[in-house]
Amino acid sequence: MSLRAQSCGLTLDIHAASGSWRRLAENAFGGASSPVTSVPDVVVSVEASTAPFVLRGMLPLTRGAVTDGTRVVLTDACGSGLDLLVEPRSGGLAVTARPRPGASHRALRLAAPGRTELLWRAALLQYPALWWMGVRGGVPLHVSAARLGDCGVVLAGPGGVGKSTLLSGLAPQDGTPVSDNLCVYDGERLHGLPEPRRVEASTAARHGRGMPHGRVERPWDRREPWVRPSVVLVLRRGLGDRATARPVPRDEAARALVAGTYAAGELRRYWAFAATLALGTGRGPAHPAIEREAERLAGEARCVEVVLPARPGTSLVELVDLVERVWTTHTAEVALGNQSTGVRA
Repeated sequence: MSLRAQSCGLTLDIHAASGSWRRLAENAFGGASSPVTSVPDVVVSVEASTAPFVLRGMLPLTRGAVTDGTRVVLTDACGSGLDLLVEPRSGGLAVTARPRPGASHRALRLAAPGRTELLWRAALLQYPALWWMGVRGGVPLHVSAARLGDCGVVLAGPGGVGKSTLLSGLAPQDGTPVSDNLCVYDGERLHGLPEPRRVEASTAARHGRGMPHGRVERPWDRREPWVRPSVVLVLRRGLGDRATARPVPRDEAARALVAGTYAAGELRRYWAFAATLALGTGRGPAHPAIEREAERLAGEARCVEVVLPARPGTSLVELVDLVERVWTTHTAEVALGNQSTGVRA
């Protein structure tokens, strides 16, 4: 059983030994995937065997990891109960997984099945794609993204500020989501890491899969794989009854992008994962250049802080319209100030 999908600007092939692992992969990508015909960059194979990998010729790398200088075996990768054999090849990356859950993993699956599924997705599908795109120069960012006409909108801000709510409320005639949670930036484009959309467990959404933080998952109706960023909205929640906006310096926007990425729980296990593979394979940076690339992104886009009202209800279209008005006024004021001081714009 196999599945092909796009993630992080890459093509993934997933081969599963059972229908349950295929369903896991299908759920992980959140539906709305378009046919992919390109040659796979990452091949993930989930084997039926629960035997440990043969480690002959491999030496200890760090706790839970061994290497022969090219391949790396991760035991209980990211606390998921999966052992991974990670092998860079000339045409891409091969990841072989064997489920080897212990008593603690079985207990977690019974007590919090949603959290267990998130760990499986991270170790099996998300982190390998993020790392291989990192080998090619991309960096992970904890942002949401969407395309509204010709405008590539980036939503930065802490978890829980309302990024997912804004994307979920985007009507088909207004725009298309790219990513709800994580993206990879390659210096020009933001590539989405596809996941299901997560909404509050309200009466209207009770039929989705239960997840942490009182949310449920539902598939996307539509989604685009990437966008060129043109505006960065740095979101925070206020106490008023209407949204406000103001242009912010690029370094302030870059700081929000960097801080939001390092504070994201979804990436908490990624840094050690990526560093271990870089050390064991000799491929890619030991740490992605997140600060440099966040500064690049902020330098090429309009950066605006948006203070959301205390109660959700403002749409993403309304926010972008507000930002356009604020930016137009700001540009006119800057031009007028330059004229009055004799400085060319």
